[in-house]
Amino acid sequence: MPSRRRRTARIFIATAAVALVTPLAIGCSAVDKALDCVQTADAIARSAAELQQAVESAADNPLEADKALDKIDKNLNEIGDKTDDADVGKAVDDLTQAVDNVRQAIKDGDPAPDISPVTRATGELTKACKP
Repeated sequence: MPSRRRRTARIFIATAAVALVTPLAIGCSAVDKALDCVQTADAIARSAAELQQAVESAADNPLEADKALDKIDKNLNEIGDKTDDADVGKAVDDLTQAVDNVRQAIKDGDPAPDISPVTRATGELTKACKP
């Protein structure tokens, strides 16, 4: 009988340990996702600042704005691939549309395209990424 009690106690302890550790692992996963999201949103914000500078000097170097837009697109693809959060997904979609609008304005010859929608959408993405 004592060995059966020990075995039952071991099974109980193992089950309890799994029950305690599982929420922690899931919680860490959510925190890791949020941290990835925030870091990528921060990279997008830096790219948006570069875009602002590039647009201001577009007459001198029009390719700089394209480079900044490409960086934002790359980061948007990265964050879009990593999330299944509806708010983050909407913010990514809105920012993608804003970037596309600026890119089109540059192609159409606008010497000073309005990038305020990019800045606004970047802020929304940052808010959506907060855990």
